[in-house]
Amino acid sequence: MAEAKTTKKDKKKKNDNKPSTPSASSSSGSAPKYSKAARRFYNEKIREPQRLSKVLAAAGVASRRSCEELIFEGKVTVNGSVCTSPQTRVDVLKDSIYVNGNRLSKKLPPKLYFALNKPKGYICSNGEEPKSVISLFDDYFKSWNKTNPGIPKPRLFTVGRLDVATTGLILLTNDGDFAQRLSHPSSELAKEYIATIEGSVHKRHLLAISDGTQIEGVHCIPDFVELLPVQPDASRPRIRVVVHEGRNHEVRELIKNAGLQLHSLKRVRVGGFKLPSDLG
Repeated sequence: MAEAKTTKKDKKKKNDNKPSTPSASSSSGSAPKYSKAARRFYNEKIREPQRLSKVLAAAGVASRRSCEELIFEGKVTVNGSVCTSPQTRVDVLKDSIYVNGNRLSKKLPPKLYFALNKPKGYICSNGEEPKSVISLFDDYFKSWNKTNPGIPKPRLFTVGRLDVATTGLILLTNDGDFAQRLSHPSSELAKEYIATIEGSVHKRHLLAISDGTQIEGVHCIPDFVELLPVQPDASRPRIRVVVHEGRNHEVRELIKNAGLQLHSLKRVRVGGFKLPSDLG
């Protein structure tokens, strides 16, 4: 079995560092925690209205796209009038907003952030499918209305995706801005995978992976490729692959193009977020 390591000779990207994780109390635009008078002044004079579709999504009505569809279908009213423009600026504290005849709560759910070790067989869907990763949080939210009276239940969604057969780290949140920062191509966050291989791995395989392959019309080259030391309790060889493109099935295509047969694939890191060593 080959003992080889290849790496892309690029200078270290500064965005490989751990992204700052905002919280409900520290995110920009949150009211200062001072006296009631100060908070009232902030809400009345400083607080900026937001897009209607964004407000609905933040309130847990549906995804941003589904909220836009509800608005286009005329199922949303603002201050008694039907609103069909998702770009309409509203203030949830001042405006009366109804969706399908139900009034939107003045209180928005808190911003939540989760790192999940996704099991095999679960899909990164935001729907009601029984095998959706969102269903793994059913027990967590079972007592939400009891422990958080008057506060809508947060609507979680995944930051990016893992295919159904891939296990490992997936981030979930109800913070759309946070998800957009992490998933946007400009972030170029490093994503680290451990690929377990059927059969032997030689130096030529590692070089082929490092050379990259065509995916969706783009030549994708990994940042780092390494054959890991043999584990006493595992007979199959493992390859560490780090990418930042994040294209559909990128690592699987790199392995396949090198002439290797993939046994399993696990993601262990996204930027500065990493699975604990006993899970990775």
